[in-house]
Amino acid sequence: MQSFLSILSAIERGEVTPRQAVAKCFDATAAKDAEIGAFRTMADRETTLAAAEQASGPLAGIAVGVKDIFDTHDMPTEFGSAIHAGNRPAADAAIVAMLRAKGAVVAGKTVTTEFAFLQPADTRNPRNPAHTPGGSSSGSAAAVAAGMVPIAIGTQTGGSVIRPAAYCGVAGYKPSFRLLPMVGAKTFSWSLDTAGFFAAGVADVAAFVARLTGRALAVEPVDPSSLRIGLYRTSLWEEAAPDMQAAVELATDRAGRAGATIVEVDEPSALSAARAAHLELQNFEAAMALAFEYDNHRDRLSDVLRQNLEQGRQTTPEAYDEKRRIARRARRETGALFETVDVLLTPAATGAAPEGLSSTGSPVFNKLWTLTGNPCINVPGITDASGMPLGVQVLARFGRDRMALSVAWWLQALLGDARIGAQKQ
Repeated sequence: MQSFLSILSAIERGEVTPRQAVAKCFDATAAKDAEIGAFRTMADRETTLAAAEQASGPLAGIAVGVKDIFDTHDMPTEFGSAIHAGNRPAADAAIVAMLRAKGAVVAGKTVTTEFAFLQPADTRNPRNPAHTPGGSSSGSAAAVAAGMVPIAIGTQTGGSVIRPAAYCGVAGYKPSFRLLPMVGAKTFSWSLDTAGFFAAGVADVAAFVARLTGRALAVEPVDPSSLRIGLYRTSLWEEAAPDMQAAVELATDRAGRAGATIVEVDEPSALSAARAAHLELQNFEAAMALAFEYDNHRDRLSDVLRQNLEQGRQTTPEAYDEKRRIARRARRETGALFETVDVLLTPAATGAAPEGLSSTGSPVFNKLWTLTGNPCINVPGITDASGMPLGVQVLARFGRDRMALSVAWWLQALLGDARIGAQKQ
């Protein structure tokens, strides 16, 4: 994988120019993407290299993969659907404009599942191409894991940043809700859609977002003696595979041995109810957001998307409002959890990436935190006996993104290249 911080350091030392750094990304993509399928569209190489050569700013020399639900004025934006094949926006999405203004270049548009929902795309997992990379930010996670680009942008409405990051063995960061703009992105659920980021390691993703936003988000040293970590198994703990349970317990054990205080945290009933409410709230909003596509191109939608939109259309405003009330209660209850702990540790997924491309996996351990809007980080480093990644999720109080990133970075260093179980024969 290409490290964002290593690239910046090499540029600052004069070992490579911004143009050379970006050229390396184009070369890597040309060599690897035929097998992985992370990119839907690549930017014009020479035009992009010329832009990198002229770029200035804190992200000069950084090539970024952008999920193909964000508008780009110079490349098609197709939302993972043939309905919008060849769509050419007139302007960049806000977050794309931010990238360019800080000196980064867009290497290309990464593959998304259909309208960033459940229908799998053809992207393969770089850790084992026989396995899914997760979704819906399939291409973004795979592009970073394969070393094509140091940074990629995705989105999360259920688990579409944290889960692919866990499956592909990279750092994934879902910020606090609305910390980053979604203007110019295809809406699925306006109460849930959140921009997120992928990088090789936690320090990389934190430093990138700090430079992108100007916010104090770069990781800072953690004093384990004053750190309170909540082991949050959730009411769905048994849905985690044994290896996934062991990964979370390993991370907790190492944190405790390093001096952190470990607290077992039970899931309040309000949070269990909110997790159950996520789908109905999401589908009600999606039915409105994709009304044009449903009304005019229904036969071109996947069965799974069409069925969920139909369920959303059958939801009454009164039922939707009740789900919104459940979500508000859950946000208050989540805030109360952090009266006794600084961060929570949970599974990032139910287990390692499933074999095959017929499913992108389950978001069951992610969607609650998308609903509550808390910052979440996938911590890479642990693998199962076959070498497939097992992600651990760190989350913090709403708005405490730097705390979540710093603890995740500290934990990544503790874990190193840990492996669960004995090598399979």
